Amino acid sequence: MSTPTPNPEIDVDQLFLRAEIRAERLVALLRMAIAIGLGLSFVLTVWPQVGDPQPTPVLIRQWIYASGTMLAYFTLGLVSWLANQRGLYRPWMAWPAATADCLFVLVGVGLSLVNISVPGSHVFVFPSIWLAPLVLTFGALRFNPWLQAYITLVIVLGVFALLQVSSADAQAPRAQSIALFFSGPPNYMRLAMLGLAGLILVVATARTRAVLLTSLTEARNSINLTRYLPGQLAPRLAEGGLAELQRGSRQQMGVLFIDMRGFTNWSQHRSPQEIIEFMTEYRRRISNVARETGGMIDKFMGDAAMIVFESHGEARAAARACVECAEKLDREISGWSRARVAAGADAVQAGIGLHWGEVFSGVVGDQDRLEFSVFGDTVNTAARLEEMTKTLGVDIVASRDILTKAGFGPAPEGWAELAEVSVRGRTGTVEILGRTVS
Repeated sequence: MSTPTPNPEIDVDQLFLRAEIRAERLVALLRMAIAIGLGLSFVLTVWPQVGDPQPTPVLIRQWIYASGTMLAYFTLGLVSWLANQRGLYRPWMAWPAATADCLFVLVGVGLSLVNISVPGSHVFVFPSIWLAPLVLTFGALRFNPWLQAYITLVIVLGVFALLQVSSADAQAPRAQSIALFFSGPPNYMRLAMLGLAGLILVVATARTRAVLLTSLTEARNSINLTRYLPGQLAPRLAEGGLAELQRGSRQQMGVLFIDMRGFTNWSQHRSPQEIIEFMTEYRRRISNVARETGGMIDKFMGDAAMIVFESHGEARAAARACVECAEKLDREISGWSRARVAAGADAVQAGIGLHWGEVFSGVVGDQDRLEFSVFGDTVNTAARLEEMTKTLGVDIVASRDILTKAGFGPAPEGWAELAEVSVRGRTGTVEILGRTVS
């Protein structure tokens, strides 16, 4: 079983990207819902007055403007939703969409100013200004403070600009014209907008709670899984989930085995506490070196460990990292051994074997017990090479395959060529080299 990893890496950027995509889809649906809601309010409160024997030209134009802006806003929501559903949405698209939201409010108010021929000081007379809180609420759904600040700035500056309007055509507002916007239908429209703003805030609160719950659930699942799986798998768990890792794959990788010498005899005369403390320190040192060199600890097996180096399209770099890990492990164990001897404790010695080749890798087991496993001839060969360090009298035995893949020449410095050997459990021979770093 692999070592626990208390701090698995979670791809926060991907988490926010998925949240933004879902939020933009929700905003698109809310645009259509607002357009439909305002349209229904318009029909119920305004349409009965269409049959009046003498509707004023101002009122008729206002109906036309309102109908046109609501239809345009519904169209914007529909286009945004379709783009999102078809996978065409990109994060930058939130900015022009937010701009369109702001223009929906500002243009509606501007048309009303022109229609009534009043100065900008009467901006807050018109019901359409009540759409501004709705647009501001949309920004809160997107989890982007910069976009929220942009929406706020556009709305504030836009309304400020409308307040400065002072046209030569502007007339002192007639009481009858202004009274139209304080009659029953406009007040009912204001009430509808207030209700819609409240509903969107409810949706925003629920959405924030859902995203928080999702992130906490994903983090908890990743932590639970990486208690049993190597921490390097956390990003892949976030992207493809456990099912993807359980399908497994074939790939080229470096495999390294390290095993302590004489541990069984040594442990027979030690207390449990001493053994635990010793093994904890031993594994800590191995884990540190593996992490420094980019290796993934497949498993600890008593006093032995298996470390793998995935190629990820860069085979030479992975092979070099595997060789570097073997050399650093040898120096680390040797230095620790000297420190122990100087302190009056027993020396420590370990053998290391490494090989390069094709393996099958994947996660096996169920939710109760998961394990990342690497199988194949390459694994068996690396284990056999580690065993050969005992009889060959060297600290490290590496195959020619991994040294060649790492880019070392035919006679790597510091490595001694050993005879080709037959490895138990496989056909053919393996050309090997040995090294003692310390």
